[in-house]
Amino acid sequence: MANDRLRAAIDAAGLTIEQVSVGVEVDPKTVERWVYSDARRPHRTTRLRVAQLLRVEETHLWPADRRPSAAPAVAELVHLYPTRSAVPFTLWSELIRGAVEAVDVLVFSGQFLVEQHDLLPVIRAKAAEGVRFRLAVGDHSSPAVVQRAAEEGTAGGLEGRVQLMRRYLHDVAHLPGVEVRAHGTILYNSIYRFDGQALINGHAFGSLAGQNPTLHIRKVPDGTIWEHYMRSFERVWDLARPETAER
Repeated sequence: MANDRLRAAIDAAGLTIEQVSVGVEVDPKTVERWVYSDARRPHRTTRLRVAQLLRVEETHLWPADRRPSAAPAVAELVHLYPTRSAVPFTLWSELIRGAVEAVDVLVFSGQFLVEQHDLLPVIRAKAAEGVRFRLAVGDHSSPAVVQRAAEEGTAGGLEGRVQLMRRYLHDVAHLPGVEVRAHGTILYNSIYRFDGQALINGHAFGSLAGQNPTLHIRKVPDGTIWEHYMRSFERVWDLARPETAER
């Protein structure tokens, strides 16, 4: 299994594998092996140099006990980003394009997924390969969306972005394995699940989504954080109304 924490920390620091290798004076292929195999770890002196370079704790990158079942809550957390805007573009791309089984999205708008990450062609290609997509977006006329827009100071703006996203998704809602639903629940968290990894964007009163902290988590045996948020997604999904996909 890849060392997702190390990869996330490198991305968060704005560095490349080559730059890390220069910083700790090892071959780039050695750093690649650390990233793509959790079983490969450097000597402690080198681990400390890597941690110092990336400005994180060494034990976060390489926990003393690597068995997920020993500390599932710790193993589940890959990285905490101070804002959604701080999540590296490369991470979004890896997660979106790396999905091979299922993608679940819970948002009010999520417009940036289409306009910044070109989601629609990915949906078309991956749906043809058997990947399942469940996309829950807001109902622009619901009290929850209207209230959220007023609270964040974008009265009318959020409603428009929601309508735009629903229009975007109308073009793929007819595809086999793709389901789009509209919901009017309070959006406590936006959830972006890609197979066994997810980004959880919490929301704070009066703040825009991009300004709020985002958790990068992964599914591990006996983990409770993952199940907690996936249950939340399922509850909203059950309440949401299927969108029509007339062609």
